[in-house]
Amino acid sequence: MTTTQKKVRPKPFLLPQLCKACGRCIEACPKHCIEFGTDIDPATGLTPVVVHEELCNGCALCYDACPEPYGLMARTGELDAIDMVVSDPYSAFGAREREAPSAAALPDRRVPLPKREPMILKGNYAAAVGALLAGCRHFFGYPITPSTEGAELMANVLPRLNGVFLQAVSEVATVNMMYGCGGAGTRCMTFTSSPGFSLMLEGISYMIGAEVPGVFVNVMRGGPGLGNIAPEQGDIKLVCRGLGHGNTHALVLAPANPQEMLDLTMEAFDLAFQYRNPVIIVGDGYLGQMTGRVTLPSHLTAPGMPSWAVCGDREHRRNLMTSIWLVEQDLERHNEHLNAKYARMAREQQRAECVECDDAEWLLVACNTPSRMARGAVAALRQRGLKVGLFRPISLWPFPIDALRPLLARVRGLVVVEAGAGQLEDEVRLALSHAGVAPPPVEHVRRHGGVLPSEQEIVDRLVALEEASHG
Repeated sequence: MTTTQKKVRPKPFLLPQLCKACGRCIEACPKHCIEFGTDIDPATGLTPVVVHEELCNGCALCYDACPEPYGLMARTGELDAIDMVVSDPYSAFGAREREAPSAAALPDRRVPLPKREPMILKGNYAAAVGALLAGCRHFFGYPITPSTEGAELMANVLPRLNGVFLQAVSEVATVNMMYGCGGAGTRCMTFTSSPGFSLMLEGISYMIGAEVPGVFVNVMRGGPGLGNIAPEQGDIKLVCRGLGHGNTHALVLAPANPQEMLDLTMEAFDLAFQYRNPVIIVGDGYLGQMTGRVTLPSHLTAPGMPSWAVCGDREHRRNLMTSIWLVEQDLERHNEHLNAKYARMAREQQRAECVECDDAEWLLVACNTPSRMARGAVAALRQRGLKVGLFRPISLWPFPIDALRPLLARVRGLVVVEAGAGQLEDEVRLALSHAGVAPPPVEHVRRHGGVLPSEQEIVDRLVALEEASHG
């Protein structure tokens, strides 16, 4: 006797990442075994349907109704091997076809420079020279006053050094070119100014999220909007607290003269690769345009190649650079990693200059060009017998609270001098608050719209405060 084995029709198999919850399968199912889901799929942000297989008779009508070619399929043995964790970019494509050795880092080299006579350089030129000495051979940018001279110098010099100068179609294009270049382990930079820097913020957030180094020289100008091309300090809040969406921070260095424009830009490249993070050099329009005496360093840098680079060769083929973490728990862990790095940066990179601060009863706080006026005011006020000092933060993020805190024991008040509406003062107050320090009275001298505070205005303000304190 022969028996006929009953053929079992396969039940439906749902790939939730491909389900848009259109409901067509629900309408097609005669057994009512499919319903709208309530759980959001982290890979798509949508709510895929739910299939109750115990009610299904395998009629296959749902397969035909589904508009996605691989949304609903017949369950077979082959499906058991499908890797559903496609939202993790590090495992999305499974094992590599060919194994490759892990890349070893090629260290940077310091190359001695012969001693040269000092140069007289504009601030923008000094920053460009610092970048060249730091081994930067890739520049991407879009011209914008008052920073354009830096780009002009790089355009003139880089082709002679077998480097790359590329004038991008916009600041948005610029920052994405820097993402690719920095991701390949290569030193790159841009010069820009306030409106252009604003356009770069999304890309900067991507670079921070993917841990890509790069150096941005932002020569601030008047705002808001297009404003004018005169100097202002209206981007302090932006560079310290607003570097694109999400949990973003970068080292922010504030030079005060052309020599520091060179030195800090040169150092910025080392810091960018040390922390795998963008670094911002923030100046103002006068600082970019003023000329000053600049002494070249004793060495230049011949860059190596970091082990994490995505540069296309066999040794680095296993590397991946991304800011995409679609599973919430993965993105949380990545943010915790970034937070630990930010904390390390905050501990290790606080920088400040103290002028006549040892016995100061009044402290001026200023950076960039306004700190030069404040320095002159300190000398003038000391001649009048007032014990006034200057605290100049060189790192705006992290703010150098460790250097400021010991000075506050004898201080009767702080006077923040800035070309802006109080953004530097906000950083001072926030740093004091986070440090749990009750501040002395905080006053200010401010100018706006491209006008800088004058030495006489600072002197007059301190004299008035001194007289008021004696009633």
